[in-house]
Amino acid sequence: MNQKNNSIFSKPFLKTLFLIQNKHHRHGVFLHTLRVSYHTIKAGEFKMLPAALLHDIGKPVVAYQKEEDIVFGEYSFTDHEERSYEIIKAWPFISDYTKQMVRYHYLIRDIAKHKTKDPERYRQKSEIWESLSAPLQYDLRRFLSYEDLGKGKMR
Repeated sequence: MNQKNNSIFSKPFLKTLFLIQNKHHRHGVFLHTLRVSYHTIKAGEFKMLPAALLHDIGKPVVAYQKEEDIVFGEYSFTDHEERSYEIIKAWPFISDYTKQMVRYHYLIRDIAKHKTKDPERYRQKSEIWESLSAPLQYDLRRFLSYEDLGKGKMR
């Protein structure tokens, strides 16, 4: 897991929260989160709403710039979903379902991204996927569509 730990007053934290993420997202984390929540509500998926609100809570904390990010003025968020989960896992008012949705919301993409790029990470992430219940896998697939709608892709 990326061990970046940006403070709430750091430039990467504030820029990614309010202004920019990367080529896959048109908006900062805050507006993206509102858009994902909107599409989740619009679809009547009220059970997923807490996950929509919390799924990227760890992104500004782990934001960093690789060399190519600097060129484009973007940020990377390696393992942001695990950091998001770490932030909420002890919150007693959050359901286990929501915690699992937050923790694994990027798993489908991670598996696809690393199939040929990093066979070991692909194997590890595939094993996690296979360990999840069929209903959770189904919900994660549906949630991914709301997450995509919330991106408002730039390029």
